[in-house]
Amino acid sequence: MQRHRAIILSLLATLALAGCMRSGPTAMISRPGELDSMAYAASPRPGAAYGPDYQLDAGDRLRVVVYGQEGLTNTYTIGPGGTITMPLIGAVPARGRTPSGLAAAITGRLRNGFIRDPSVAVEIDSYRPFFILGEVAAPGQYPYVPNMSVESAVAIAGGFSPRAKRDSVILTHPEGASSVRAAVPLGTPLSPGDTVMVGERWF
Repeated sequence: MQRHRAIILSLLATLALAGCMRSGPTAMISRPGELDSMAYAASPRPGAAYGPDYQLDAGDRLRVVVYGQEGLTNTYTIGPGGTITMPLIGAVPARGRTPSGLAAAITGRLRNGFIRDPSVAVEIDSYRPFFILGEVAAPGQYPYVPNMSVESAVAIAGGFSPRAKRDSVILTHPEGASSVRAAVPLGTPLSPGDTVMVGERWF
């Protein structure tokens, strides 16, 4: 009887130990150069579809609809100063605002002596361009398309030059008045206004 109980206790101890091993924390090993990529990925970034939290900046082209007012409904591009200029109300600051925030600002301006009860909607007609520099066939400025990655940006710029470093690039992403700069792999999502720098390999 005692031997039977000892066998049961031994089995229970083995099961408990196995459970602890399964539930323990998993270690993550980072290779050199991955820390910058992880820091960049952790920073706040617009999503690939760029929803209501997307922050506007110079170069974004907007469709502004003022319902019932054909003379005000038009397409406007945010200028270098970060504003759009509309009839009646003049320059309206757009940089750093969301599309809904800009619509609210336009509504407030129009309500102040121009239209009694304006209804305004702002949609993005096209995003500000991205830039790619360094070891690609055709460096320069290109139109941004949603769901782009660094790899597709390189393809748009004609592909790598023969001397290009092909495993990672330096990506600079604007964050308000500052920017985030990091070494990232080619599959990293690209955002409007980003700058891709393709370096030269040394061997």
